Amino acid sequence: MNRKAGLGKILIGVAIVTIVGVGALMGARMVIAPSFSAVEGDYRYQWHRVANEQEWKDIPVKHQGSSYCKDCHPAAVEKIAMSVHAKVQCENCHGAAFNHPDNPRKLTIDKGRPLCSRCHSNLPYRPSTYNELPVDEIRPQPVTKLKMINVENHNPDFECVACHDPHRAEFK
Repeated sequence: MNRKAGLGKILIGVAIVTIVGVGALMGARMVIAPSFSAVEGDYRYQWHRVANEQEWKDIPVKHQGSSYCKDCHPAAVEKIAMSVHAKVQCENCHGAAFNHPDNPRKLTIDKGRPLCSRCHSNLPYRPSTYNELPVDEIRPQPVTKLKMINVENHNPDFECVACHDPHRAEFK
């Protein structure tokens, strides 16, 4: 009987230590670690630390999106909207608009082959020819035969924009 009573006291002691330990950890977390919350009850993707929301809101936006560009550059935005590059944001090629037109006054234009090769290189995991790109509200007409290129062999002495108009995604 004494042995069973001793084992019972040990189990009760372990349970008490466990409860006190978990309580201490929870208390320490509330004091030391900032609180996290789910935005609008979305517990899948929107967890964040509530205490630093304002810090994130105070960070200036660097990328504005193509809708920001269309007020001053409507012809370029309309031209690209009718091309296979319709879903490519202006800043992918022109750099972050940040505070444009004030800072910077003019966006840099990357005319380098590495920029075009990010999407147009013939890579083993990508089809070498797209027979038809989907038609949607942005691209009302089908585009056929979009080919990937071998960047090292396809006119390596010229920049892509020497022959291709990126806003129309076709030859100049």
